[in-house]
Amino acid sequence: MRGSSAFLFACAALAGCAPAPRGGGGIVSTNPCADAMLVELVPHDRITAISHYSQDPGATSIPLDLANSFRGTRGTAEEVVAMQPDLVIASAFTSPATRAAYARAGLRTLYLDSPVTIEASKAQVTELAAALGVPEKGKAMNETIDRAVAAAAKGGPPVPALVWIGGNMVSGEGNLLDEMLRRAGFANQAAHYGLQFTGTLPAERIVADPPRVMLVPDGQGRDSASRAAELRRRALAHSQGRVTEATFPRNLVNCGGPVIATAMTRLAEIRRQVGR
Repeated sequence: MRGSSAFLFACAALAGCAPAPRGGGGIVSTNPCADAMLVELVPHDRITAISHYSQDPGATSIPLDLANSFRGTRGTAEEVVAMQPDLVIASAFTSPATRAAYARAGLRTLYLDSPVTIEASKAQVTELAAALGVPEKGKAMNETIDRAVAAAAKGGPPVPALVWIGGNMVSGEGNLLDEMLRRAGFANQAAHYGLQFTGTLPAERIVADPPRVMLVPDGQGRDSASRAAELRRRALAHSQGRVTEATFPRNLVNCGGPVIATAMTRLAEIRRQVGR
């Protein structure tokens, strides 16, 4: 009897047979940027599981102690279907096979893309809050974002800044962070170098044409001994004091939503420090 039940469940999850009976409830997120919104929009007891990326120091956008208080999921169809959630929040890049498995299991799903503007991110907050049944919470979150963006606005000539994400990766133009830099009075030096989205830069380019500000991840851990750190040291030495290095935590570069407000506040602090 037990073997028969296991077979029927596997059939329901993977082969298109009748869905397994509903049971678990709650919300399962396999999207780390959705996690950042989710934990602020609903009581935590509504959350069944979050993405395992949110429990990775190099990928999370929420405090690790908070992330580790939830069950983590690697987002496989079998694992999510077994939890039988009321709602699955996933990435727009979720594979067709996984989407089909969710549909066969009768799961309600919401697929979110990666917004590249502040307005698109706010629209995503509104969409998620509506799906969760808390539209007023979404409105409040967007108002917080608007206040932080307005408070960070800076006139005058933009200050060239280069954002190091980690290792030897930098953030280029055409993404959410690029707009946040511009709103806070910076010019994205990676865009000046011709880099779009995220990529690497030759050390010689940075040394020959350094930014006014280098925004770097937290000084602890792997990055402090990385090639990126060596590149920064070379550029700083070559600049003879013309380049300022400022900490911009790694968890502020991954996502939008409520992260925007925190990131804009930090960018405004750095902009005030460098003056001009």
